[in-house]
Amino acid sequence: MVINSPRQTSHIKREILIRLIKAFYAEDFAESTRLIPYQMRPKDYEVSYRCCVYKERAILRDRAIAGLGLSIEDTDDSVHMAELAKKVLKREKPEENPLTVLQTACKGCVPSRFYVTDLCQGCVARPCINTCRFGAISIVNGKSKIDPSKCKNCGMCAQVCPYQAIMKVIVPCENACPVGAIAKDDTGRARIDFDKCISCGKCSSACPFGAVHEKSQIIDVLKAIKNGKKVIAMAAPSMFGQLPCSPKQLKQAILDLGFYDVYEVAQGADVTSKTEAAEFEERMLAGEEFMTTSCCAGYNELVEKHIPEIKPFRSTTHTPMYYTAEIVKKEHPDAVTVFFSPCVAKRREALNDKNVDYVLNYEEIGSWFIAKGIKVEECEESEFKVESYAEARNYAITGGVANAVKVLLPEEIPTYPVIIDGLNKQSVRDLKKYAKTGMCELGNLIEVMACPGGCLGGNSTVNAYKPASKILSKYVENSKSSAPKNV
Repeated sequence: MVINSPRQTSHIKREILIRLIKAFYAEDFAESTRLIPYQMRPKDYEVSYRCCVYKERAILRDRAIAGLGLSIEDTDDSVHMAELAKKVLKREKPEENPLTVLQTACKGCVPSRFYVTDLCQGCVARPCINTCRFGAISIVNGKSKIDPSKCKNCGMCAQVCPYQAIMKVIVPCENACPVGAIAKDDTGRARIDFDKCISCGKCSSACPFGAVHEKSQIIDVLKAIKNGKKVIAMAAPSMFGQLPCSPKQLKQAILDLGFYDVYEVAQGADVTSKTEAAEFEERMLAGEEFMTTSCCAGYNELVEKHIPEIKPFRSTTHTPMYYTAEIVKKEHPDAVTVFFSPCVAKRREALNDKNVDYVLNYEEIGSWFIAKGIKVEECEESEFKVESYAEARNYAITGGVANAVKVLLPEEIPTYPVIIDGLNKQSVRDLKKYAKTGMCELGNLIEVMACPGGCLGGNSTVNAYKPASKILSKYVENSKSSAPKNV
């Protein structure tokens, strides 16, 4: 099985996961875990990225620690890796914050700023000087120069320069974060402010050094299966576009990993659609201007931490994960539930949901298949007990949630969807404006997705968006064509 990856950092992360899983199945998990950095970077290894093999081993050690589900910030460097592995085997529940920063891997990028390049022609018009309201630009040796102490990073000078001679140096993780939750600490390394963080995972995707890492829960799930517990997987719709196999083959592959059963999260999405449609109808009849959806965990965190004023306009309907886990626990009260997720935000949501025990992302599941030698495309097909509607299975794509709600509404309820395709600084400003004015001039049903493209664009997916959407589209086409209004 080939997993497409746009970055070398993803390959390294997955190799760590594969080795950790194999270590768990080995006779001595603790010792096998300790050896991972040394096996990946033996003494005669030709260094690829860092100054020396010892530095690379240190970074691999930190990646393995994150793979064990531990926080790098809270782990003592002097503690033996074998001891950390033993500690994880005794853990009863995952740690609170789902992200951690590998200080050893963080490059400590230069501060974000604007600067004048050699393209400056020292033009007579001086548009950069005339535009700057802070007096940050002067002429030195016939060319413009920016004084960093006065510059406010507004970017107006870059916009008016006729030669595009003024460039912005960005810090990838800081630039990607829509809420300013990641910045340099006193050491110059990145640090996440979890009081601000909405767990969107954009910093993790943006860092070219792979320094921002999810804390895995895969050892916890492996332990539950080994201990003979009834472990049930809940696969989100976006997962069915990730691997070169049919959804029913994927279900069998998951069963081959040792899971007791697999539920489609689209089953919960059916409930979300019906409930949200009823709520939207009630709100519109009451004369409200608009309603936002509530199925994206990243958006829900944004509302709680940064835009509480939009709460009255957000749907009170729970997410598909919530309803699916509720169904599983009702049918199997003794089950250990594991949600398969395309993003880090679901880890945060699960911590507040008593019915969800663990969350694994698609990178972790793909690595598990490889570690076990399971070729998903060669698996037999296994039927799902409950078949979901096409609209629920299409939740994974931008616009899918709004459409699923719309088809359930009576014709007399005017529905004008507005799609926010990915949270960024501009979309956050737009949402704040809607909350402040109490209206959205573009429409009345606002679908908000933290990731561009929807869940198929999540930070923990393993397939590129276009091929993933093609696979998922075939699945949707073969489903029931539309949801009846009496679901």
